[in-house]
Amino acid sequence: MIDVQGIDQLAQRLASLVPPGLNAARDDLQANFRYVLANGLRRLDLVTREEFDAQRAVLARTRELVAQLEARVAELETQHAG
Repeated sequence: MIDVQGIDQLAQRLASLVPPGLNAARDDLQANFRYVLANGLRRLDLVTREEFDAQRAVLARTRELVAQLEARVAELETQHAG
């Protein structure tokens, strides 16, 4: 999900940098900034925070299982060698 509020704030900040002689075009520029920023972010194929957190939890669980399996393999190797 794209943070529309963040895009709006950034577009406003960019529009505020427009020289004073171009005040009439400021609203158009702000709309264009907003459009370009939103399209650029959409093309990045970003994930939501919820999706990221879910995948992080899956990775943590997978790491835990790998550690357990490594310990078990080491134990079996010790038994086999002995």
